[in-house]
Amino acid sequence: QVQLVESGGGLVQAGGSLRLSCAASGRTFSSYAMGWFRLAPGKEREFVASINWSGGSTYYTDSVKGRFTISRDSAKNTVYLQMNSLKPEDTAVYYCAAYRGTAQAMGVIKVANYWGQGTQVTVSS
Repeated sequence: QVQLVESGGGLVQAGGSLRLSCAASGRTFSSYAMGWFRLAPGKEREFVASINWSGGSTYYTDSVKGRFTISRDSAKNTVYLQMNSLKPEDTAVYYCAAYRGTAQAMGVIKVANYWGQGTQVTVSS
């Protein structure tokens, strides 16, 4: 059974930082891209960032470029999202996802094969 378990969400003031973690288990993810999506109240689900599991290639949505960094630790089967210079509009539930394809395809097509349960990120102004 595939499991993606997120952690690291919370409440932070605008301009602050948070680091989200996603621990993957249940299968070998060497052929999967890993990524993050977010869902804010009243909005559609939005792709945030993705990374190829083995190659390290990354892909970001424009609104987080220069502020967010996605990385992975293959030995720990864990993916991270470092979020700096947070803004109130970053407030959302953040979901970890796995996709059997490339990081770019995950970002362009905005799909995934597996999803985590989500972690809340709230940025106060």
